[in-house]
Amino acid sequence: MNYFLTEEQQAIQETAREIAQKKIKPVREHYDVSEEYPWPIVEELRKADLFGVYFPTQYGGLGGAGFELCLVVEEISRVCGGTALTIACTALCAFPIILFGTPKQKEKYLPDLASGKRLGAFTITEPEAGSDATATSCKAKKEGDYYVLNGTKNFCSNGNAAEIYTLFASTNPARGPRGLSAFIVEKGTPGFSMGKKEVKMGIRASPTYELNFDNCKVPAENFLGGEGHGLSVAQGTFDISRPGVAAQALGIAQGALDEALNYARMRKQFGQSVLSFQSSQHMAADMATQIEAARSLLYSVTRAMDKDLLAAEALSEKSGKTVYEELKKVSSKRWTKYSAMVKLFCSDVAMKVTTDAVQLCGGIGYMRDFPVEKYMRDAKITQIYEGTNQIQRNEIGYALIKELAKG
Repeated sequence: MNYFLTEEQQAIQETAREIAQKKIKPVREHYDVSEEYPWPIVEELRKADLFGVYFPTQYGGLGGAGFELCLVVEEISRVCGGTALTIACTALCAFPIILFGTPKQKEKYLPDLASGKRLGAFTITEPEAGSDATATSCKAKKEGDYYVLNGTKNFCSNGNAAEIYTLFASTNPARGPRGLSAFIVEKGTPGFSMGKKEVKMGIRASPTYELNFDNCKVPAENFLGGEGHGLSVAQGTFDISRPGVAAQALGIAQGALDEALNYARMRKQFGQSVLSFQSSQHMAADMATQIEAARSLLYSVTRAMDKDLLAAEALSEKSGKTVYEELKKVSSKRWTKYSAMVKLFCSDVAMKVTTDAVQLCGGIGYMRDFPVEKYMRDAKITQIYEGTNQIQRNEIGYALIKELAKG
């Protein structure tokens, strides 16, 4: 289907596809088994400028936004969902800085993130703070020109590969959610150390770590969004970032369908190819239709969001105010409902399609030396991180109720 990509968007998509097919596909099984970080692939992505597709040009980016990021993540995920997180996790770190960072913070951190010179990570989850992210026990206390962090974060994607982290901690526990604040923390800061590395079902090319903070002194100038505004930083970030998870899910689904169809076309049973049976054709038809519906929703929402985001970025450069402040002027509405819809729908499609892909391939689909079982394992996390799909349904439901109340 023609989605009317510009020449530059087509070039981005084709570049990502070529790297995925020629560089990532031959080694995806190795990284899935070894759980090593794919540094040689990171270097390929750096050379192709794919880390910078969604950054403003003044910070070394290509001037795109969420749609261009989704194109890249989708194409890489079509081959390996774990490897796609090298870029997607860096984006999740960068978005809070793009949206809420001061000019000084953006000048300091965004060029390195845009070039891929330094990778990023986002850490909000704790052992007792998952879906209820505001129940954080990580504390930050002001001491002179520093905030002293103490606590533990877990399930941090990009783990020890990152060098820049956006982190959330409570600066005023008595205020509950309104006491949450956001920080930029650099790797190597004294008191910041890595805990255990998780052993995961899927996305095994992306390391997931526990992070420990023991009297970790973070400069006050690394405060992001203002004291007590951490919840706004997190929510504003997720509004923009959740389509990235959807793009990962979409790519995983498309990759699983590609592999399943190629196998079913060649596999003979009862003297004919598996794909010649009507039951197999119906299964494939449903899979393809669900994927195309997911792609249409993802592309339309990200394009609409980008119109507001790019306008706010331009205003921010002139006014010196944060992009998030200007975004509220550009549009009176948040993108929470649609962002949640995209993440919910695409990830549910990914889980359904990859499960059906295994079924369509039969016994070989269950084997570790055939790729569709990896797609199925990788798909599951897209229903969980950046807000479980139950949380997405909550967000959509709350938005609908508010709309009804307004009449």
